[in-house]
Amino acid sequence: MAEPRHPLVSVINLAGSVFLEDEVWKGFINRFYCVALKREVKGKIRYGQQHYDYDKGVLSFTAPNQVQQLDLQNMECGSGYLLIFHPDFLLQHTLANNIHHYGFFDYAVNEALHLSAEEEDDLITILHKIDKECQHIDKHTQEIILTQIESLLKYSNRFYERQFLTRKNNNSALLTRFEQLLDDYYNSEVPGLLTVQYIAAQMNLSPNYLSDLLRIHTGQNTQQHIHEKLIAKAKEKLSTTRLSVSEIAYTLGFEHAQSFSTLFKKKTNLSPLEFRRAFN
Repeated sequence: MAEPRHPLVSVINLAGSVFLEDEVWKGFINRFYCVALKREVKGKIRYGQQHYDYDKGVLSFTAPNQVQQLDLQNMECGSGYLLIFHPDFLLQHTLANNIHHYGFFDYAVNEALHLSAEEEDDLITILHKIDKECQHIDKHTQEIILTQIESLLKYSNRFYERQFLTRKNNNSALLTRFEQLLDDYYNSEVPGLLTVQYIAAQMNLSPNYLSDLLRIHTGQNTQQHIHEKLIAKAKEKLSTTRLSVSEIAYTLGFEHAQSFSTLFKKKTNLSPLEFRRAFN
């Protein structure tokens, strides 16, 4: 494989690529954003704390500074493309701030995007344009490539939303599971505030993937659903029990009653005591 011409961005053609044996693959930190469009690429990858089959899905994204491992014993390269670009390449461009809005960079590898043939062609066309632009570097190169990367990310966002909607049966079960976890948590002895990270882990999903899935189907992200359930439980306790506000706050996982009161008023425009007085 030829050395990349640009130090901060490159498109790698995976056809015929060979991974040389090296200790580095047992644990390395990638400093680049990576977008992998895979065709018949098989193997296992460890991303964060879990192992995933690398042959699942077609398009996957990884963010910089994540610990990864490759199992070369089971790695086979078919064809595809790998786009890598360093965070520094985004500096002084709107994408430097906007890239954080693309939550799929924090999805788990097994939450990859499955593309139709037409969608795949759209993205390959963009990758070819980026690769061509990398071959001659001038004062226009960065802006042109960043425009293409932004276009690729916008297309990917659209395709992910399509995937959330077309996997209706599977996602319906996930939504039911999510609602059940919320109910079970607040019907038990709550050990602390329910977090997005906790409930995502219970569902074996990454936090960003769960929030995006919920937003597409319900219009609310995970944190908004948690707050909605918490406020509903608080209203129930305020209207049907004689527990003090501090006691209710504690049963809902708050360490400080003031934090509970602040959230309750933000969501209802009433303090907990004002809400309770409305029932007396």
